[in-house]
Amino acid sequence: MTEVAEPTTQGDVFPLERTCPFAPPAAYERLREAGPVQRVELQSGQEAWAITRLEDVRQMLTDPRFSSDRFNPGFPFLTKQGRPIRRTNFTASLINMDPPQHGAARREVVGEFTVKRMKALQPRIQQIVDEHIDAILAGPKPADLVTALSLPVPSLVICELLGVPYGDHEFFQVRSSTLLNRDVDQEVRVQAVDELQEYLDQLVAKKEAEPTDDLLGRQILKQREEHGDVDHDSLVSLAFLLLIAGHETTANMISLGTVALLENPDQLEIIKNDPGKTLDAVEELLRYFTIAEFATSRVATEDVEIGGQLIREGEGVLGLSYSGNRDAAAFENPDELDLERGARHHVAFGFGPHQCLGQNLARMELQIVFDTLFRRLPELKLAAPVDQLPFKHDSSIFGLYCLPVTW
Repeated sequence: MTEVAEPTTQGDVFPLERTCPFAPPAAYERLREAGPVQRVELQSGQEAWAITRLEDVRQMLTDPRFSSDRFNPGFPFLTKQGRPIRRTNFTASLINMDPPQHGAARREVVGEFTVKRMKALQPRIQQIVDEHIDAILAGPKPADLVTALSLPVPSLVICELLGVPYGDHEFFQVRSSTLLNRDVDQEVRVQAVDELQEYLDQLVAKKEAEPTDDLLGRQILKQREEHGDVDHDSLVSLAFLLLIAGHETTANMISLGTVALLENPDQLEIIKNDPGKTLDAVEELLRYFTIAEFATSRVATEDVEIGGQLIREGEGVLGLSYSGNRDAAAFENPDELDLERGARHHVAFGFGPHQCLGQNLARMELQIVFDTLFRRLPELKLAAPVDQLPFKHDSSIFGLYCLPVTW
């Protein structure tokens, strides 16, 4: 067992750019070949352990000795600016919590994301998708699928779910994009956080005065009934997390999934011929792109051995979910897009206690969008070569800034 290791990525500094939008950086394969756990250098100037194989990533994500607390001094940050400034009015959100606080907070809200409740939203999501495709068909060619479909559909869905006025979507989309951009200055990032928190603070206060039939309103009534009072700051923090995660991730997967399907017409024919296979296709697309690959970063709170490597207390860890999802030991021919793979053991949504809360909603939105889009626009095609598309190489969530299509 090795206790000390030098960075092994031959001068590469994490995060690494996806030089090909359909494949992880070549360094990931080098890392897996060198060993399951390797020391790497980060843009922040830190060093961290990179876990590269699916089995080890899943093991790490279920081990309570790895912390999600972004304010732990050893937590690995990939931005040049490094650790964010802790705001005096900051309340930890689910993504930053560890047991037992995390489990209790998640149980408070997990009922809002059951399969049954998501299915109840299906007719409304279908209506939203149809309305936006109506507008695409009535509009000019080419169209930008990002602004016409990919972004507005999940934005409208999460707004209605939370009870956020959709008329304010440009306000929070601009700020969420700022927060996810790794190149943004710290001062600009802090301002975006403060403005979004202030907006949500006022929104939650309004709902406390007059609860509405939406997720935030129901949480207010639930807290009053069960605890006698409302934890205002925790609801602001929850709304902050869900509002950003609820539209950015699904929006980018709609765009990327569309590109991948159009570039692989044999695979697209599978779901055109049998829409019953679209859910399996969604799982494969999630594995194939793994757009939020660093959400699985952690810091060790004790000495832990993973993959034969001792990780010391206080050392940062990157659970490279993208590398794990392209691990040949877990997926046959992992770099091929195979919509009939049945790749449900992927870690695109994370794994363990912090597995994505909204994964059922995301799956359903993607299934409805792909089925409807290719049924109603069967001749859809890209209006620009893939190598000219503006991929989000500077964002913490991979995706596209725009996607010109025609039909």
